[in-house]
Amino acid sequence: MSSVMCRGLRSPIRGLASLRKAQQISTTLVHNETIVVKNNEEFVNKVMNSDKPVIVNFHAEWCEPCKILTPQLRSLIEPLDDLDLAIVDVEDNAELVHTFEVKAVPAVIAVKNGLIVDKFIGLVDAEMITNLIQKMSGKKTEPK
Repeated sequence: MSSVMCRGLRSPIRGLASLRKAQQISTTLVHNETIVVKNNEEFVNKVMNSDKPVIVNFHAEWCEPCKILTPQLRSLIEPLDDLDLAIVDVEDNAELVHTFEVKAVPAVIAVKNGLIVDKFIGLVDAEMITNLIQKMSGKKTEPK
């Protein structure tokens, strides 16, 4: 199986102190939410501490494969009430890029109960995406 990805992230890498500090805060999400992550604290609150599984899409505006994957993930995940989608722009979230060792985009991680349970890098086939969503939500989805 091959995948298409963009290499060469352009964001500087910073320390993890604020991410570790923020891990002590907890919030609950409203169902069917797509979270556009703006900072580390929001990531911890809405992804790592979520009661629901969350699929996290690391992407960049300049990445052509990301322009295909992000809308596909949105269309498959937004209708589900037991799974959320978080979108992380690698240009604006260098600390998260470093923490999760994102070396290329798109990169997708699946988080459940604060743990990474699966991941893939690049633009993969629709079956791999739907299998991940089914694994996380327990529901069958059809590729669009």
